Amino acid sequence: MFGRRQKRNAEPEEGIDPTAQEAPDEAELRRVKLEPAPRPDGPWDVSELSEPGKGRVDLGGLYVPGVQGMELRVEVAGDSIVAATLVLKDSAIQLQAFAAPKREGIWGEVREEIGSGITQQGGVIDETEGPLGWELRAQVPVQLPDGKRGMQVVRFIGVDGPRWFLRGVISGQGAVQPQAAGLLEQIFKDTVVVRGDSPMAPRDPIVLKLPEDAKMVPDGVRQQQADSEAAAPSRFAGGMDKLRRGPEISEVR
Repeated sequence: MFGRRQKRNAEPEEGIDPTAQEAPDEAELRRVKLEPAPRPDGPWDVSELSEPGKGRVDLGGLYVPGVQGMELRVEVAGDSIVAATLVLKDSAIQLQAFAAPKREGIWGEVREEIGSGITQQGGVIDETEGPLGWELRAQVPVQLPDGKRGMQVVRFIGVDGPRWFLRGVISGQGAVQPQAAGLLEQIFKDTVVVRGDSPMAPRDPIVLKLPEDAKMVPDGVRQQQADSEAAAPSRFAGGMDKLRRGPEISEVR
């Protein structure tokens, strides 16, 4: 289900130390298997805050910040709610939390899987260090309403926590113009993850729930059937076809 980058088996070039050729893979492995880094500014584990629900919407596995004028959407896989998307004007951020190993971060490996899936679809990725650490800035192939092929610009961000991993997908103007992403990035940092004590396999999604006072309206909080594994080889790259078309989509001629 989760593809891994294949190691190169090419013969060493004449005059080159074979161990030197293996160094990039070894360095990559060290980066992938890192322990979760400190999170002095969030996102937070529920155990780290005395009032995790203050100023936040309770979605069960996540407490997400409540922002004036935001639209909240949830995405469903089977009978479970697995992701939440917060829409602010012409930008959006999709939040999804997963179980992770106790002493090993998975964001490095997940970035590789997302990048591989996007490039296989004909997209373009750029791995860069942004305000929230390492991220992927991608141009993802999409089909426009008129049937033509286009590219959607998105940012994949992620943070490893204690036995969990939080992934965010920024779309719209927040992906195209970095100066427009400040509030979305703050929402990501202010999010609280509720992993729970039940045994979970690494990479299993942390299930969410609807807020108690949620009202299902056509253009408000909407449930969408997620089929991310069909859309991309990795579930971490899911939801791309669920995002509303905006100025971040351009036609490919």
